[in-house]
Amino acid sequence: MKKSKKEALSNLKTALFVLLGNALLAFLVAAFIIPHNIIMGGTTGIALVAGKYLPIDTALVVFILNSILLILGLIIIGKKLFFTSVASTFLYPLMLSLFQRIPGIDSLTDNTLLASLFAGVLMGLSLGLVMRVGSSTGGMDIANLILSKLTHKSVAIYVYITDIIVVGAQAVISDSESIMMGIVVLVLESLVLEQTMIFGKAQLQVYVVSAQYEEIRKQFLSQLKAGVTMSYIKTGALGKEEKAVMCIIPSRKLFAANEIVQSIDPEAFVTVTKIKEVRGRGFTSERLPLNYQPEQ
Repeated sequence: MKKSKKEALSNLKTALFVLLGNALLAFLVAAFIIPHNIIMGGTTGIALVAGKYLPIDTALVVFILNSILLILGLIIIGKKLFFTSVASTFLYPLMLSLFQRIPGIDSLTDNTLLASLFAGVLMGLSLGLVMRVGSSTGGMDIANLILSKLTHKSVAIYVYITDIIVVGAQAVISDSESIMMGIVVLVLESLVLEQTMIFGKAQLQVYVVSAQYEEIRKQFLSQLKAGVTMSYIKTGALGKEEKAVMCIIPSRKLFAANEIVQSIDPEAFVTVTKIKEVRGRGFTSERLPLNYQPEQ
């Protein structure tokens, strides 16, 4: 019963993130990208190029391209990609069409730079929300995976190639300002996307080398309520065999950890490293009751 409830909450979270991510993406394209002729990659970029030459709705072109790529992905790659991409394939063009019909949405700002800044931040946030729950944004992501499987080359290569082709096609028909604003969007998108993916998952690794390792270990376990890993080390200058204490903690516990080490051994060697993501017992699975046992 507990497991089924956890799965239901996980599925609800996935649905909400995919819905919100696609809604944000559709909003920023309708409010900032299209009105200010800012270049961007993906199927939306192809649709923007097509819209320059054909009297066809952008959302319709995106829907057609996404649907074709989704079917090809199902045939060539398999069902897993299909099920992780199907929601975004239909949600995004539908929401884009709806947002484009909102009166005044294309006149929120007449400042192209401001529009680019908002577009970049919201694009990184929207894609990060979808990818954070293991879903795919569909579109050119599927095309890149298909090309990678057919040629046995890295998918990263095709991400760069397709982005260059799509953005390059828009650059030919765009002015220099639109191109520069497009670069601003891409840079901000990548920065915000990374932060969205790791938000709430990042931890700090505290690594302590001290002759008082047993007392530090005991205090970390009892005071910080955190797991501890011991490692055998050999000092470089004296060649002395000792033990080091390694502990993964959230940022809010760093001050307490430093205070513990300082009170036990002011000369201890301490390093603090930012970890982007931690998985396992106590982090992504339920923490067990902690019973301190002296080291043998």
